[in-house]
Amino acid sequence: MTEEKRNHPRLKVRVPVELRPEETETPIRGETADLSLGGFYIEMMFTLDIGTQVDITLQVGDSTLLAAGEVAACDRTVGNGVRFTSMLPEDREELERFLQAVEAKQQVDLPPEETR
Repeated sequence: MTEEKRNHPRLKVRVPVELRPEETETPIRGETADLSLGGFYIEMMFTLDIGTQVDITLQVGDSTLLAAGEVAACDRTVGNGVRFTSMLPEDREELERFLQAVEAKQQVDLPPEETR
């Protein structure tokens, strides 16, 4: 079993996301496969190279959050892991509230034997 290197737990949650790679006018739209305070994974057939800088728009609940990020992982023809590099404090707080609500709901929805 490998040790988890992440600073923030990832939650399996799909939210609309738009990536705008540096020096590109055309946005890439999709949904997160998982999301955390540190970043997210997006499944996409045409992946971006590791190190690509992106502007990010996340739609969480009724809020639109803006961030900058960097592609941290690439699984060719599968998807990209994106790490947040900057986000306004109020957007980070909104993301944290959203993730706490999702986590609480997921705990409630678990069958009794999985909550132990």
